[in-house]
Amino acid sequence: MKISPVALLHKLNVVMLAALKPLGVWGIGALAVIDSAAIPVPIDALLIDYVVHDKSRFLLYCFMAAVGSAIGSLLPYYLGRAGGELFLLKRINRQRYEQMRDRFEKQEFLAIMIPAMMPPPTPVKLFEFAAGVFEMKMLWFFSAICLGKFIRFLIWAIITITYGPAILHTITRAIHQHLTYVLGFSGILIVLLLVYVLRKVFDRRRGTTLPVEEN
Repeated sequence: MKISPVALLHKLNVVMLAALKPLGVWGIGALAVIDSAAIPVPIDALLIDYVVHDKSRFLLYCFMAAVGSAIGSLLPYYLGRAGGELFLLKRINRQRYEQMRDRFEKQEFLAIMIPAMMPPPTPVKLFEFAAGVFEMKMLWFFSAICLGKFIRFLIWAIITITYGPAILHTITRAIHQHLTYVLGFSGILIVLLLVYVLRKVFDRRRGTTLPVEEN
């Protein structure tokens, strides 16, 4: 009997959670690595669960989850460094590539940190891959991801401590009840974020056009 990808993913999540949750702060860190690198994990919900059961260490949980996410994000980053440049150079010349990279370097920290702060379904891995393509320094990339994720997790932790664990169920129920509006609003935010980052990277006002505008 064939198992659907969704069911298989759910089973993997259950197994990983059962194995890693008892490890405390190390468990949330490991789950964050897995979530960022390969297998999607509901890391925000898991962080809330950790905070609910041990409020005194909420800062440590946020920090470990952020560091784990930053470590996992190194996979798409290095994939971008390994093959992204060749991908672009097939479509644009070396001089144009250098110009675009210079533009990116002027805004690189915010271009990575802001998407990292956004909850799913923000395509964070796309920005992580782009950071590798444009050879962002690994330390700055790691710091941007770590800071963005820490702010995101800290907001969840503070909301949970202030309003209690029921807030997650309330938010989830509200999202399901207004799913169409949520998806539409999320789509608009993602498009605006992509446009903002692309304009900062390629900065057409200074004469550097987008790749699709190449003849």
